[in-house]
Amino acid sequence: MKKILKIVLGVLIFFTLPTLLLFGFVYFKYNEKLPQGIESPQADVLANRMLEALNFEAYKNTDYIEWTFKKRHHYKWYKAQNKCEVYWKNNKVILDLDSSSNTEVYKNNIKIEGDDKQALVEQATNYFNNDSFWLVAPYKVFDPGVTRRVVTLDKEKKALLVTYNSGGTTPGDSYLWHFDDTGKPTHFQMWVDILPIDGLKATWNDWTTTDTGAQLPTFHKLLVLGIEIENINTNPEDAL
Repeated sequence: MKKILKIVLGVLIFFTLPTLLLFGFVYFKYNEKLPQGIESPQADVLANRMLEALNFEAYKNTDYIEWTFKKRHHYKWYKAQNKCEVYWKNNKVILDLDSSSNTEVYKNNIKIEGDDKQALVEQATNYFNNDSFWLVAPYKVFDPGVTRRVVTLDKEKKALLVTYNSGGTTPGDSYLWHFDDTGKPTHFQMWVDILPIDGLKATWNDWTTTDTGAQLPTFHKLLVLGIEIENINTNPEDAL
């Protein structure tokens, strides 16, 4: 029995110790406190400059966006109707973002009702909230419930701290946007509930210009991880 316990303990240490050491290294290297920032008209100036650099008018007038997130989830977002078709595995959920009671759920092309439906609706909603944010986050800086603050960095450079006080799946999350000289975002830092390390950076510099003129990202780098966004399409007539 002692020998078995020693073996089990040895295996646990073998697998967990390197993970703990790696987490400790990453934590002490990257973890940062949330900056305070100043809520002022200058924050809105920074936000509007970012929107102008990304052609917000073109995005606002884009009624349809289709994309694939990390090769796992596929979306057909009828933005003007506030509806989105979400596909993953053998599931299809037609989200009505105004009224969840009107949402339709299909599994293997068979319509689902009851508790199974509700579970898939919640899953699809969480997927949409997360995956669409990685696609259109810069355009959401003036959403209801959002506060904007100016943060002064080294050499007096300014960054924009955006906090989502309501809405989405995890209200209370904050993002610090960093910009190039034109006002276009290059990356943000995140203070979010789902991450154990505060202030992690993710890039926002792999952009594509869609048929409607809106600029959308195709890739984000987060530490050594890549978040790939493919099959971006803003023409419903060309939908897959």
